[in-house]
Amino acid sequence: MEFIRTRIETQVMSMTGLALGQLDMENPKGDPGLFGPQAVCWQVHGDFPSMLIGGICALMLQMLHPRVLAGVWDHSNFRQDMLGRLRRTGQFISGTTFGSTHDANWLIEKVRAIHAQISGTAPDGRFYAADDPDLLTWVHVAEVSSFMAAHLRYLNPHLSLEDQDRYYAETAIVAERLGARDVPRSTLHIAHYLEDIRAQLVCDQRTREVLRILQNAPAPSRLAKPMGNLMMQAGIELMPGWASAMFDIHPSDFRRKMIRAGVNRTAPILRWAVRNASVHRARRRMDVV
Repeated sequence: MEFIRTRIETQVMSMTGLALGQLDMENPKGDPGLFGPQAVCWQVHGDFPSMLIGGICALMLQMLHPRVLAGVWDHSNFRQDMLGRLRRTGQFISGTTFGSTHDANWLIEKVRAIHAQISGTAPDGRFYAADDPDLLTWVHVAEVSSFMAAHLRYLNPHLSLEDQDRYYAETAIVAERLGARDVPRSTLHIAHYLEDIRAQLVCDQRTREVLRILQNAPAPSRLAKPMGNLMMQAGIELMPGWASAMFDIHPSDFRRKMIRAGVNRTAPILRWAVRNASVHRARRRMDVV
């Protein structure tokens, strides 16, 4: 049993930002980082299955914005290394949530420096820049709203509205430090923001190509492939109805039930197996069991 547990954990960890080996979540002792273990973002970001599902959903939502898509398309190697992109995104989220104060600040400054070098012209002729405050807000909202949706569906559907609002207020701090502006800080404001921005979103040939690449991204191993396929389906199924319609994805009620049942059978095994994720290491740093 221990062998199986270790094999599963090894496969899971290979998909996370910890695989990059750049952060020490266990030191310095007692450093709470930007938030500390009492934060709601520790609860939400500490669950690998729901975060992976939410991350897939978030990526698809983000690519519906033509200028965000143009920046990723022109300046990223995601088409050749989708797993690498997911690891780097995971490193940023886990590092800013669970990392030491030094590492969290380092990651924020690193991303700001990268964003400052990325700009260009989208296919529709509009200028884009990765450090555009409005684009940063969209990327952030697509991300955190997807993480929360996955958390409520697959981990804790009873999370209070007050704690949901706390989560959005906490994570807004990182978005604002990256340069985002007018960041919504509550469930109600997130809903209003998503409603207002829909007129700016487009699903075109390149957006669909991102979906195709994501669906066909290689798993780190044959052992991880079935789980990866299930999480991919769950991430796509998690998208809001209006976003699914833009992609022309209309899963039947039966298919939705099968995907959710599959995740609900698989997620507890992943949670049982993983003992050294970022949240566990950060708790050891804080001496929190």
